[in-house]
Amino acid sequence: MEQYRVKKVIEKKDINVEVPGSKSITNRALMLAAISNGICKLNGVLFSDDSRAFLECLEKLGFELEIDENKKQVIIKGENGRIPKSDVKINVRSAGTAARFMTVLLAVCGGNYILESSEQMKKRPMSQLLDSLREKGVKIYCLEEEGHFPFEIHSQGIGQTDISIDTTKSSQYASALLMAGSVNGMNVKLTGSRVNGAYIKITLRMLEQFGICYDEVKDSNKKVQGNTKVYSIQKQEFSKCVYEIEPDMSAACYFYAMGLLLGVKSKVKGIRLDSMQGDVKFLYVLKQLGCGISETGDVEIDATNVKGYDGIEIDMSDFSDQALTMAIVAAFAKTPTKIMNVAHIRGQESDRVWVIVNELRKLGCGAEILEENGSTNILITPNIIHGAEIDTYEDHRVAMSFSMAGLRTEGVIINNPMCCKKTFENYFEVLEGIY
Repeated sequence: MEQYRVKKVIEKKDINVEVPGSKSITNRALMLAAISNGICKLNGVLFSDDSRAFLECLEKLGFELEIDENKKQVIIKGENGRIPKSDVKINVRSAGTAARFMTVLLAVCGGNYILESSEQMKKRPMSQLLDSLREKGVKIYCLEEEGHFPFEIHSQGIGQTDISIDTTKSSQYASALLMAGSVNGMNVKLTGSRVNGAYIKITLRMLEQFGICYDEVKDSNKKVQGNTKVYSIQKQEFSKCVYEIEPDMSAACYFYAMGLLLGVKSKVKGIRLDSMQGDVKFLYVLKQLGCGISETGDVEIDATNVKGYDGIEIDMSDFSDQALTMAIVAAFAKTPTKIMNVAHIRGQESDRVWVIVNELRKLGCGAEILEENGSTNILITPNIIHGAEIDTYEDHRVAMSFSMAGLRTEGVIINNPMCCKKTFENYFEVLEGIY
């Protein structure tokens, strides 16, 4: 499917859908299960391009896997911090979590590896992580552009050590180090703007769920100041027999936002307000815009009494995967919206700041980038929205979020819609179900 023409909704009905498992939790669970001691059954696994890339890497590395996509289940035999095959070539494709997690895992455990990727991933910088690992004695040779995929890793393993990583551009580096810390022991110092970020909180919570002990180091001499945290993880064995993966909150938010745009009730199976995923904050944004929110079983958003809504100023630094979703919601508001502190999304699957502005303008909406006091913000000014062809830049979130505009406006066409396979391969089938 090269294009998808979104159908404007004429007869409105309540939305009741099911979304896949969380990508963030799935790939963390895969890594933790692989370094655990014993057999671990993962339920509710997301099967998408990203998670399949991760599973393929594990298979290449010699891990024993039983994969059942129908049951949404993976059984992994953990090797207690050992890589079964220590001289292997793997390909992370376009999976950012696989790229960062595998790089750290292989460097910490040791061996000789070649890591390849898609052309898209080659554009995403890795220099900060690679340089931090090099400082610990890991030999890394970039085969094309310095600081980017593909590269070779030659490591004797990283023993008990102190390592520092800046969270400003990506918190995945920090998550990878925190998870791998149990292999040989590690003190991980987090600096930068997102030391308390949502994805780091997910990682720490999952360490606890898998039985990994860690300590947050408190400095009595107050040497640890400002945006800095230090976590100490000792070398340890751990095991987890069964782990349940939450539904993907990022995916669920599209359908909750559609409820607002259409003025109906929306419910997503398995979504809870106590989710550890940071994007749960978006549900409270919808509440701020006038929606009712309730949880009797699954969370329900009720927009039936919303007769238009004003724009808002909103800091999305800690749930930025919803910046694109918010941009479409903002396009249909009565007054302007400012999305703030999203500089880091310029380095994701696409430059999402630029994409938001460029594609909203195609629809007739006012949009501009504001660089203010060291912060990257986006100002969205509503206007009469019309149909347009939306380019997706191989970015799944662009495809899914901009499809929402077509529910209210005739003539919205999504180019390369199947880039959504990265995290939600049947998204457009589920979307068809709400017409």
